[in-house]
Amino acid sequence: MTADQLFQQITLKRSFLCIGLDADIKRIPSEFRQAEYPLFEFNKNIIDITHNYAVAYKPNTAFYECHGDKGWKQLELTVEYVKKNHPEVFVIADAKRGDIGNTAAKYAEAFFERMSCDAVTLSPYMGSDSVTPFLDHKEKWAILLALTSNPGARDFQLGRHEGSTALFTSVLEKSAKWGTTDNIMYVIGATRAEMLVKVREIVPRHFLLIPGVGAQGGDLGEVAGYGLNDRCGLLVNVSRSVIFPEGENHRDAVLEITLSIQQEMKKILEDRNM
Repeated sequence: MTADQLFQQITLKRSFLCIGLDADIKRIPSEFRQAEYPLFEFNKNIIDITHNYAVAYKPNTAFYECHGDKGWKQLELTVEYVKKNHPEVFVIADAKRGDIGNTAAKYAEAFFERMSCDAVTLSPYMGSDSVTPFLDHKEKWAILLALTSNPGARDFQLGRHEGSTALFTSVLEKSAKWGTTDNIMYVIGATRAEMLVKVREIVPRHFLLIPGVGAQGGDLGEVAGYGLNDRCGLLVNVSRSVIFPEGENHRDAVLEITLSIQQEMKKILEDRNM
């Protein structure tokens, strides 16, 4: 999927919502736990409810890998279900891989060829040769961790590098030269929305994946105010608030919170004439 195609879906759905499929077996409703593949059945239900309002899904691979081969199977089934029934939806494997050479190439093969994901999250710490194998796949994306929402981001990402520059700015400046706005995206945490001003100075045209809205306390309006560009340029991820909402009827609660977010996004896009 190209950036133009992604923006087209944002325009059609009046939404830049990415739903994180962090299917925690301890939290999914009991009605799914008796199934042969409970995580998949739970994900399928979420997708059936929300696919008209979400432009992307982001399964975090840890919630599947921890269950061994059966968990991995359910991750594959989830991606397959989206691609078969809603091929216009962008699928991100939130795997946070980061290695070099043949290893990176095999990770790319796993997520792009075996599972047909559109993108995979990566740590750029090991440099360009840990990222470029992913860029060799046409219309696939590397999503690089740049400035995350967790407290530990201060340990390195916000630390001074090469004199007076924060490390995350060096990551943006260097990595933007490795690919294009059609195959590199960045993770910027919603809890650091004000930092999006600096991010946009460095990468004004790239898409940004923004986690942290909802349960982590990030504000959608602030994120859009600081980070939106003239082609939206944002995928705002919401996980727990959507898939584990409060309410007696899980399906109704999921639909209600999803519609609420989509309507807020619709207004933001309209206010920016998109």
